[in-house]
Amino acid sequence: MIDKHYGIVKAWEVNIRPKQASAKKRAKLLFLKMSVAHVDDDDNAISGVACHSEKVLANGDFYTGQWADNLPHGNGKYLWTDGCMYVGEWRSGKPSGNGKFCWPSGATYEGEFKNGFMDGNGTYTGPSGDTYKGSWVMNVKHGQGIKCYVNGDYYEGGWRRGMQDGQGRYQWDSGNHYIGQWKNGMINGNGTLIWSNGKRYDGFWEDGLPKGNGTFRWPDGSFYVGIWSRDARDQSGTYYPAGSMGSNVDWNPQEVFTVDLQDCKICPGEKVSILPSQKLLNWPGIEGEFLQKQPLKPWPENDMAGNKSMSLDGKFSDVDSYGDRRSVTGDGLGSLQLEDSGMMRTPTRQQLLRVKLPKRQGVTISKGHRNFDLMLNLQLGIRHSVGRPAPAISLDLKPSVFDPKEKVWTRFPTEGSKHTPPHQSCEFKWKDYCPVVFRALRKLFKVDAADYMISICGNDALRELSSPGKSGSFFYLTNDDRYMIKTMKKSEVKVLLRMLPAYYNHVKSFEGTLVTKYFGLHCVKLTGATQKKVRFIIMGNLFCSNYVFHRRFDLKGSSHGRFTDKPDTEIEVTTTLKDLDLNFIFRLKNVWFQEFCRQVDRDCDFLEQERIMDYSLLVGLHFRQVSHKEDLMMAEPLGSSFGTPRGSEDAEKDGAESNPPSSDTPRKADVLGINMPALAELTVRRRDTEPQLVGEPTGELYDIVMSFGIIDILQDYDISKKLEHAYKSIQYDPTSISAVDPKQYSRRFRDFIFRIFLEDN
Repeated sequence: MIDKHYGIVKAWEVNIRPKQASAKKRAKLLFLKMSVAHVDDDDNAISGVACHSEKVLANGDFYTGQWADNLPHGNGKYLWTDGCMYVGEWRSGKPSGNGKFCWPSGATYEGEFKNGFMDGNGTYTGPSGDTYKGSWVMNVKHGQGIKCYVNGDYYEGGWRRGMQDGQGRYQWDSGNHYIGQWKNGMINGNGTLIWSNGKRYDGFWEDGLPKGNGTFRWPDGSFYVGIWSRDARDQSGTYYPAGSMGSNVDWNPQEVFTVDLQDCKICPGEKVSILPSQKLLNWPGIEGEFLQKQPLKPWPENDMAGNKSMSLDGKFSDVDSYGDRRSVTGDGLGSLQLEDSGMMRTPTRQQLLRVKLPKRQGVTISKGHRNFDLMLNLQLGIRHSVGRPAPAISLDLKPSVFDPKEKVWTRFPTEGSKHTPPHQSCEFKWKDYCPVVFRALRKLFKVDAADYMISICGNDALRELSSPGKSGSFFYLTNDDRYMIKTMKKSEVKVLLRMLPAYYNHVKSFEGTLVTKYFGLHCVKLTGATQKKVRFIIMGNLFCSNYVFHRRFDLKGSSHGRFTDKPDTEIEVTTTLKDLDLNFIFRLKNVWFQEFCRQVDRDCDFLEQERIMDYSLLVGLHFRQVSHKEDLMMAEPLGSSFGTPRGSEDAEKDGAESNPPSSDTPRKADVLGINMPALAELTVRRRDTEPQLVGEPTGELYDIVMSFGIIDILQDYDISKKLEHAYKSIQYDPTSISAVDPKQYSRRFRDFIFRIFLEDN
């Protein structure tokens, strides 16, 4: 029997073309014993017992390994007569699990397979030496991955259908590097390119070239801000020299296209002659019994099996779904409350919720929108205010700069003026409140002026949230989600200007403050018959993160009317829930918990001294253990044996699994309240007692990342709030309503927060 098998193998080796001898030698090195791991598969389970077998096909192909029900099942090796080889795990006649595929050219793929496809995490090494290590979906790079090119270039970031797409970093061998957005394998969107000589461009890109709003900076601090285009006729901007006027004010921005970008070409993708799943499609049978089941069609369905040459980085037809897999991005969670006859608002224990395809919050303000002109006015004003040359600012400000009368008016005629550009909107006047103070605040919060302008005034329009807040104010989001713009009442402006000196000193003294960060206070006054004034504040967006926040809560510590009247099936990731909807308590690690308690006390003392009430703690929760099944998902408890949150590497991994791909997912929480690892413990409320503000803990824990901050800090306890308190106190328990004296509000707020935030021991 041994001699027979030896003769078969020798005959197979003789039939291999001489030029493929090296591939055969490499294959022999891989004939090692491998363990068999369970692999989830949609096929029916093998009914027979796997046994070792060796098969020679009629065309000369050779298989050796475990075998069950006339199919490879377990661990095995397959060698084709053209020199290709697969060694690894099999399930129901298809490579599934961990394995390695080798091409005669010397290229290899080592990693996860499913149904015959490269699918999961794996490393591809091309014949020229290029390597890709990362996520695959049905033979295509898709997800997070790192590619090293043979010429020394390097890319790390998101991939989609085989091409760079999403957030990523490309490093050229010359030392130049780009960090930002990609689309269809090209630099596209908002990003920064930094040259090895210190030059840099921050702004928008289209098809690999600067297009739209952007800033070009030199190492000496001078910069050029304007509209960019390959066509010089469409380009316009302003040059700001550094220090003296001796800089080159005659610099031509077209040099960026003709000179600086010449060394910044993206390497093309490699091509392979045939993919593993295509080899499986052509397997012949052994007397009609070998591999009778057909593997799944590749993705996309109409473009893989028939191609003789397929690029691993090539373009594919526009397919909106990935079949029945990998289509969930983690944008929703079912209600995480226990089902019990004695509990309130209690769906099933791990209720599944259909996840819609991710949609950006808000409505884009495009031409024809009722606020389109207002958006243009706002962007023109911000660009004028922030880009205007000004002396270096000190963080030690004089009292005079806080004077409410410290305002700067600028007129913006449509034809332009000495200090303002021509524009297509209506004529308006622009007001900056306390510009020196807000310039200092931006410096204090480490906001780069050029980045700030690009976020607000870039090519992409602002987004208006679907409905105004309870106060009647409208909210707008920048395209990159960094900043939120809120329209303000005159009374709110007065409160902010009154408390501005104390606010500045507070945020300057406590870097970890949880109160809202403010970056600018402005007013647009339309000329003509209306004379309409629109005042607005620019502030940081707490939920600008690479994590998807599955649940959001606005918490005040009061109970009257503090619930959301939406059914659980209609709660989305952008729905803001309230105190009586909260069904968790949060456990922070010791070092963060102590700092959290101290900072809450400091912030509440500050707000109490300024006679502020009605503020909230806004909380966002990202559940890190989320499982997916087709278009369903649920959060999975950790179990009673779990004691502490996982480390930063796990946070990064889970953030990538349930969020849009990004190369700069935070590795740890460096700032209090931003992307903090924690545990959430499920709570329930009893029906047989008065409504509980905080439910009873169940011991069921969830591993989360959370962000939180104190918002709505511009409501003072004026006469209207005193009247509201008096009126509601007649009808309801005075301790349950929001409108109370600032001292009482502060005490109640702290008591509530310190009941739902606990130390994780």
